[in-house]
Amino acid sequence: MFKNLREDIDAMIARDPAARNRFEVALLYPGFQALLFYRLSHAFWVRDWRLIGRGISQLGRWLTGIEIHPGAKIGRRFFIDHGMGVVIGETSQIGDDVTLYHGVTLGGVAPSVDSESQRDQKRHPTLENGVIVGSGAQVLGPVTVGCGARIGANAVVTKDVPSCVTMVGVPARTVRASKAGPEDQRFVAYGTPTGDIPDPVARALEGLLDEVQSLRARVNALDAGNGGGDGMEGVGRDARGEEEEGAATDSPTGKC
Repeated sequence: MFKNLREDIDAMIARDPAARNRFEVALLYPGFQALLFYRLSHAFWVRDWRLIGRGISQLGRWLTGIEIHPGAKIGRRFFIDHGMGVVIGETSQIGDDVTLYHGVTLGGVAPSVDSESQRDQKRHPTLENGVIVGSGAQVLGPVTVGCGARIGANAVVTKDVPSCVTMVGVPARTVRASKAGPEDQRFVAYGTPTGDIPDPVARALEGLLDEVQSLRARVNALDAGNGGGDGMEGVGRDARGEEEEGAATDSPTGKC
């Protein structure tokens, strides 16, 4: 147990330059303290001492501002940076080396009606190894976030996320895919890469504009082949003349 705790502390020091030593992390980091409460409450929960487990979890919530359900499954070297407002639901599953920032919700989307049918059902997300979820992001429902994925700040994820991609926006969309494998992914603070980040909406609009320009060029080429459009206008006049002539022939008086 103490080996695992030391491993958790060292992971926090590796990802947060403000952490100077293990003693500081153990005493002053709410993310680490919330993890201690979770480990203890989870031990009671899996042994069917669930009321005690929920009580310990609630105490941890009061003291740290981080709510982790004792039924959640959390791997090694888990780090919650800053932490205030983090919510991790009962059926959440979190792999190794995962980082969450403040305000993150790993929640469900099932309505609160007919709760009995939802008990012991998978309702919350699964985060695989090496995932980073930025502050304020919401990952909702029984979705899977693949290894090494990054969820940008304030993104809302409601569908499965492939490995090694960066998701931003509401709803979350892919803005960057890494060619490196999950084990080679570099750490990105808040799950949001800096620099020139492509906007998926702007990229879609640019694609539409390119398509419109291509269609315009084809229309211009067709017009040029028809004499700049005069040929088509002549066809229209001839058709109208034929209609008028036919109407005049059918008329009893010979006039329209």
